[in-house]
Amino acid sequence: MGLLAVLVEENQITELRVMEPNDIPFLEVIGNLELGCDITLVPNNHFLWSREDFQNWTKNRKRLLMEDFYREGRKRFQVLMEGDKPIGRKWNFDKDNRKPPKGKLNTPSALWFEVDDITQEVIETVNSLSIPTYGEIKEFPWGVTRQQALQVLDWFIENRLPGFGTYQDAMVTGEDTMWHSLLSPYLNLGLLQPLEVIQAAETAYQDKQLPLNSVEGFIRQVLGWREYMQGIYHYVGKNYPQKNWFNHTQPLPEFFWTGKTKMNCLYQILSQIQRTGYAHHIQRLMVLSNFALIAGFSPQEVENWFHAAFIDAYDWVMQTNVMGMGLFADGGILASKPYAASANYINKMSDYCKSCVYNHKQRTGKDACPFNFFYWDFLHRHREKLQTQGRMTFILKNLDRMSQKELDSIHQQVQAWYLQHN
Repeated sequence: MGLLAVLVEENQITELRVMEPNDIPFLEVIGNLELGCDITLVPNNHFLWSREDFQNWTKNRKRLLMEDFYREGRKRFQVLMEGDKPIGRKWNFDKDNRKPPKGKLNTPSALWFEVDDITQEVIETVNSLSIPTYGEIKEFPWGVTRQQALQVLDWFIENRLPGFGTYQDAMVTGEDTMWHSLLSPYLNLGLLQPLEVIQAAETAYQDKQLPLNSVEGFIRQVLGWREYMQGIYHYVGKNYPQKNWFNHTQPLPEFFWTGKTKMNCLYQILSQIQRTGYAHHIQRLMVLSNFALIAGFSPQEVENWFHAAFIDAYDWVMQTNVMGMGLFADGGILASKPYAASANYINKMSDYCKSCVYNHKQRTGKDACPFNFFYWDFLHRHREKLQTQGRMTFILKNLDRMSQKELDSIHQQVQAWYLQHN
């Protein structure tokens, strides 16, 4: 901050006004600055709920479920409401948004931009740095201005929102973005305001009779998930980043950084992130985080990787989303169960398994998919803890049907994988 101190002194600045950052480490940096002038924090406008509002919402609650918070937000901001009732008589249409990809999907194109002079200069500067970097920086198709961010919003509402809901959870080879909005970087930077994004979707629903499952599903991501993650981040306390409920300590494999792996699902997604800095929410939760969870990787190493790899990464979103929802490292503060799944889920919701060297049906053997043997080993080694999670009861009954011989064989395969990748 030497240059900033010089500017303050040269211009005889007596007060510096800074918008309160969302990330706690950055807030601490500002608090420790010695600039010879007053530093005044002004309220952050990147969210609809203030931190005080969220704290008030948490009072006298036995549970802090996102669904409860989302419904409160719908009422508070009168979004998709008819009086005190939700439009369509249902709060949540998520069950309509889980269709597996089959046949020709005819996905709409994303709106990308040509690199301007300033961005090109930044690319050249980054490529010249002598520090470790992640991914490829040959071009940068993302918007960099408020005007471009508004264009992306309009493009999404017009071309992608109508079909957003149905295949929201689907994953397809060669389809980087599907129907997803690609608005998170612009919202997190402040180039778009959450309310204008929500209102644009709601207006399109009213004016163009768009499918309610698509509009509600998208609005839930902005008004529900995004606001909730920000609130939880400031609610949980400073020790949250060190949480490790399962005591997972395995190091993150090198292929997360290089993308070089025989597992086709991971290869496809990691290659995509290296090119774009982006993957949609199911790729993040049910492939990347899922594998990190069942394979027992250190939550802190996984969170650091997510923070380094993604274009929309900030401390407030990666801590809660990765540590809490993805890895269940907080023991259930945020999620109602661990999002652990075998290759069966990935085969159902994607075409990745069709082109993979591993067999998504096998648990053991040289062709067995690592998602399978890691999944069952995860359930077995953490059975005692998982029994305390009510939503895991049915899954654990499936574990009872497996012989000790097969469980031992699965565990041996897990250990062999560690030896090969560490």
